[in-house]
Amino acid sequence: MTRTLWRQAVGGIVLAVLAQCVAAQAAANSPLVRVLLESSQDTITLEGAGGATYRVARHGKTGLRVNGLPVGDHWETPRPGVQQVLGWRARGRVRFVRRAEEILVVAHVPLEAYVEGTVGREMPTSWSADALRAQAVVSRTYALYAVRRPTDPDYDLEATVMSQLFGGDAAVVPSVRSAVAATRGEYLAHHGAPILAVFHSASGGRTAGSEEVWGRSLPYLQSQVVRDEDEAPSTYWRASLSRPTLRRLLVERGVDVGAQPEVEVLSRWPSGRVKQVRVRGSEGTVEFAGQLLRDAVGLNILKSTLFEVRGDPAEIVFVGSGHGHGVGMSQWGARSMARRGADHREILATFYPGATMAILPNASIAAKFAEGGRER
Repeated sequence: MTRTLWRQAVGGIVLAVLAQCVAAQAAANSPLVRVLLESSQDTITLEGAGGATYRVARHGKTGLRVNGLPVGDHWETPRPGVQQVLGWRARGRVRFVRRAEEILVVAHVPLEAYVEGTVGREMPTSWSADALRAQAVVSRTYALYAVRRPTDPDYDLEATVMSQLFGGDAAVVPSVRSAVAATRGEYLAHHGAPILAVFHSASGGRTAGSEEVWGRSLPYLQSQVVRDEDEAPSTYWRASLSRPTLRRLLVERGVDVGAQPEVEVLSRWPSGRVKQVRVRGSEGTVEFAGQLLRDAVGLNILKSTLFEVRGDPAEIVFVGSGHGHGVGMSQWGARSMARRGADHREILATFYPGATMAILPNASIAAKFAEGGRER
């Protein structure tokens, strides 16, 4: 072997070792995200790191029992690593919490492992690298925001659409792993703090401002024009409901206007989404927000509040565009931007104007070595 080849070989080994060391240090310093995987009333079996098996069951009115021994109202796996429980494979530790008649199963996952387990559940893994990188930054930011503002004392996020979909290690494929490594530690900030980085499937041509959905205007969640979402399955959609069905759905929400309900759009937000509707029936009339109508009818029936109403004697027909609440990043819009050559930073700057890119300590070095020392 020539001296040059020898130096290259040694240099490659050194880079690989440094990459592992720096990435390991970054992981050690990574925030932990507490993810509620599931809750159960039954005995739960966990295959822990190192091969140990634990059986967790309820004990008395408020406690837990692990392998037959009482442990109090909560218990955590003694070793970090890959844990298998209820069909999940999650890295970190798993904590069990007794709450009333249920046992909460909460994974305490390093941030980057959480992002890896989320991106592939929230976006097709076959999409282009920069769309996946944008999703990685958004998912990481959303998690950091939740960690800073937990709504429950025992967990930060749920593993469902109530927060972000999380699939654990089963959701990690090479394209996702690459996207997360390339953006390691990157998040979106406003005045130095992680933003509320919400996102949705498709906007229908224009995103919504945050005030349209949650009643509060945030400077980085303003309505934006979105191009080229035509390939999205929900760019145009149609949903029909019989009048008795609509009445039943409204009654379940405490609203009964009688038979033969009619729906009329009263006002719209600047994005074109329905702001207020009037529902009139044989026994009265009510007015309420378009978002409440969507909630009552069903989010998978009324895919968005960007709709028009048509009717006939038998049914009410909603014709609309887009899928989701419409605030923040449109995933199909991000896909089209990436296909036109935009990188993930340009995509994020478009959908979150006024937010700045920040990075967690040590993360930039880890990302550089994780990609073999390539400058980004």
